[in-house]
Formats: sequence, C-alpha cells, structure tokens
Amino acid sequence: MKKTILTLSDHPLSPSGVGTQTKYVIEALLATGEYKVISLAGAIKHQNYEPQRTEQWGEDWTIFPVDGYGTADLIRSVIRTEKIDMVWIMTDPRFWGWLWEMNDEIRSVCPLIYYHVWDNYPYPTFNKKHYISNDVVATISKVTDDIVKTVAPEVESQYIPHAVDDSVFKILSEEDNKQNREQVFNGKDADKFVFFWNSRNARRKQSGSLLFWYKEFLDQVGHDKATLIMHTDTKDPNGQDLDAIITHLELTSGQVLFSRNKISNTDLARYYNLADCSLMVSDAEGFGLSALESLSCGTPIIATMTGGLQEQVFDGQNYFGVGIEPASKAIIGSQQIPWIYEDRLDGKEVVAALLKIYNMSKEERTKLGQLGKKHADDNYSFKLFKQRWVDLVGKTIESHGSWETRKNYDRWTLTEVS
Repeated sequence: MKKTILTLSDHPLSPSGVGTQTKYVIEALLATGEYKVISLAGAIKHQNYEPQRTEQWGEDWTIFPVDGYGTADLIRSVIRTEKIDMVWIMTDPRFWGWLWEMNDEIRSVCPLIYYHVWDNYPYPTFNKKHYISNDVVATISKVTDDIVKTVAPEVESQYIPHAVDDSVFKILSEEDNKQNREQVFNGKDADKFVFFWNSRNARRKQSGSLLFWYKEFLDQVGHDKATLIMHTDTKDPNGQDLDAIITHLELTSGQVLFSRNKISNTDLARYYNLADCSLMVSDAEGFGLSALESLSCGTPIIATMTGGLQEQVFDGQNYFGVGIEPASKAIIGSQQIPWIYEDRLDGKEVVAALLKIYNMSKEERTKLGQLGKKHADDNYSFKLFKQRWVDLVGKTIESHGSWETRKNYDRWTLTEVS
C-alpha cells in the first residue's frame, strides 16, 4: 500500500526556486511507485481553487491551491481524512510559526520534515524552537547545515543542496548558441559580450545597484561592447523601477535588454548558454538557484560570497568565476528575526569583477565554464538529489512510523523544577 505524503510549499508547478525544488522532490518520490502526494500549493494568486492533477501522475498527485500556505483547520482535516504518513514543508521559517504551534497534533500521528532555508550568520538561536518542532531538518546549503547543527544539535539534520535538471540545464553546441544570439539580437551585434542576470527584481537582489555598477563598467570599456540581459519583472512592486533606471542612466541603446515574460526552463537554458557570464550580486541568498543553472550550462558566474552562493562559486580551492567578498556585514532584522547579516558589496569591486571576466580570453572563460560544469555535476547532481530525498523520506517513515506505528516522539516531557 502506498504511503501518503502531504507537502506544503510554493505551488510546485510555479517557477519559483521553492516551487521548482518541491516539484523535483515530489516527482522523485512518485517515480518510486511507493508514494502518493497531496500538495497544498501556496504563495501565488490563484485563478481558481479546484484540485489539480497532472497527466503524468494522475491520482497519485493531487494539488490543492491555497491562500498563504493553508490553515491549521485545513491541515487537521487533510491529515486525518487522508491518513497522512508524513508531512513535508519548505521555505523560510517565518512562514511556519502557526504550523509549528500545532506540531504536537501533527507529530503525534506522523513525522514532520522541514527543508530549511536560511541565508546567513550570526547563529539564529531564536530559531531553535522552530528546529526542535520537526523530526528531521534537511538543509539547502553548508551555511544552513552548520547553523542547524550548532543551534539545535539534538535534531536530526541532513545536508541536501538544491539541484537542477541537467537534461535541460546543459551545455549547448556553438551552432545553437550562434543561432540563439542572432535571434536575441535580431542578427545585429551578435558577437557582443553578454552578461545575464536571472533573479526576482527584489531589494536583496540588488537589481538597481547592478545597473549603476554596470554603467560604470561600460564607461570604461565602451557602451557598444557589452549587453546585460535581465530576466525579471521590471515593475515588480517588491523591487525598483528598472525601466526608469536605465532611462536615467541612458542605457536604452542596447546596453541593457529586459526579458519580462515567463519562459520555459529550456528557453532559460538558452540564455545561460549564449551569455559569457551570469551575475548574482545579492546581499543575502539562501542558495541562489540561478548560479547553479548557469554553472550547469557551462557559463561562469560573478557572485557575492554569501549564503549558498559562496559554495557554488568557490569550492575551497578553485573559483568558477569571480567571488566578491562583502565590503561590510550590516546586522539587520525585525521583530520576527532579531538579527541576520546583510552582506553589502563595494561597487568598485563589482566593476572590477566585470572587467576581470570581460578581459579574459574566450578560451579562459570556456575553461572556467567547464570547471564550473564539473563542480555542478560533482556536488549538485540531480540524480543524487532525488536519491537522497527518496532515501531520507523512506528512512524517516521507517524509523519514526506513523499512526499505529508512530514512535520516537513524546507529546510530553518531564522537567525537574528546583
């Protein structure tokens, strides 16, 4: 009899990093033939709330669109109606306080696995109460893994970094890249140097700063020498008005091109391949999926040495592009997150990194890209990612049980009061 897994996350068919990774985990489980999955799909505005199924997985995977990430009453209902064998959640812990408040209800009948996203130090000791509310915490980066093991060593944890589909994000032929460049540039200037930026236009992604720094770079090499392609929503309410910025900076003559519409991963891989270098200058980044997508396509990266980006651009011995150390680490926070570092870059160092990549020979960049591709394949294998999740879920259900076989969890503790 198939085990039933309940997942809570961004909509697993959405293009967000959380949604994409959730989909990969779910499909890996379904491919074994041992599981059914019910997904509460949140974090986007839905056109309708009817249950959804995919042609490939049919009744084995049911997706329920929800506002936010669901409600306590909905979770109670699904767990008991469907007799859920395990609950799997993913994204920033800020979104799960309400769920962990009912962890006794959930974990009395089935285990809870949290795929954890955290961007930076200092150690968030305030998260300990969240970590110990799970049976297992899986971590997306080496920074996150160290944080969980230090803050809550009593909780079972396992490092499972993100991965990308290497049948899609792969190195294309020179002929394909030539055709793709001609298509993007309408047959003109197809030999220009191309930088690619694929991120949400949000404050921490530093989209506006990047445009100002990029202009400084062009002022040195010539405004006809390079193009920056930005795949993003230029009017995102969480970001800056990028159209206004390029008008102000007089970068409207082909120096910057915007890809505003949602595109397939296949088309996204074409952009990474036709680019000479991809850029990630975030001041905080849990993992940075666009970095791995670029490396998987054999394109070197310029990245802030922060969060999960630093382990992608640098393996301890070799750089796969240019890693930029933060010029300052500002402690920021809120009532919910009292402290966390924001890693701010010096614009001069960003310009220097652009110049370093630009001044390399094509052969040097190709070699760098090939090393980056090997780094991605060796350390972020898509096949290994899926197997790790199949193994972890199977082990968790076997060792912790569910319902009549539930073990390793007590709803109460004895504390001696002096």
